[in-house]
Amino acid sequence: MPALDHAITETDMMRSAIACLVLLNSAVTLPAQEKAANPNPTIAWYGNSFFVVKSSKGPAVAFDPHMIPAFGRAEGVKADVVLLSHLHNDHTNVFALDNARDKNIRIIPGLTQAGKAINWNAIDETIKGIRVRSIPAYHDAAEGMTRGKNTIFVVDVDGWRICHLGDLGHELTVAQLKKIGEVDVLMVPVGGIYTLNGAEAKRVVAQIKPKEYILPMHYGLPFFDELLPIDEFLEEQEKARIAVSTDNQITLNRDPQRPRPLIVQLNHAPKK
Repeated sequence: MPALDHAITETDMMRSAIACLVLLNSAVTLPAQEKAANPNPTIAWYGNSFFVVKSSKGPAVAFDPHMIPAFGRAEGVKADVVLLSHLHNDHTNVFALDNARDKNIRIIPGLTQAGKAINWNAIDETIKGIRVRSIPAYHDAAEGMTRGKNTIFVVDVDGWRICHLGDLGHELTVAQLKKIGEVDVLMVPVGGIYTLNGAEAKRVVAQIKPKEYILPMHYGLPFFDELLPIDEFLEEQEKARIAVSTDNQITLNRDPQRPRPLIVQLNHAPKK
């Protein structure tokens, strides 16, 4: 099996790589109201950094799709817009989506490559009622010298601002924080090795200050140990602010009685 992160080729983009996720017994069960039907977005997690956000009006945005063997192929997953944070093959496999060959699907890479030159792709547009913005970042703490560039994506959907950090490898600058703006839902890598580790992720969360939800991603699982588990990120967090879902999906809500921000550990078991 190939290593988790390495330079991508056109052939690599059709392949898979590796992933992440583990549940803590000490966390509370996700409150029932988190799954209640309401006119807010739903968010489904398919392992690693692969999320699909579906608007209450129908259009859906996918982040960093993969076809990692350990997870199996998710069935029936579709999106209108696909956002790729960087060019490593466990974040770029659009064929994880059932409608990947649909001529109407919009695939937006955060980085563009011409020869050996890789540059950020500046995005700020609204697609089917969903605003998409990109913020330049790096995959490491040495301004890309180790693992290259990365893209942070911010989407505005149904009145919610959702930020996906991709494979972020450093704390954010004042300029980056200003471009991101206020955030309702933050998807943050916590598994170290190739990205932020748990302690670093907590510092980035403190920088961004998400108002409603934190969704950890890109961490180790019992069936995959190339990344660190989620434990370090959850250490010293208030137990009341940690919720474990029994499935891989939540519907967002602004229930005033819910802890804020709520750390939601979505469940994604490998396919049998």
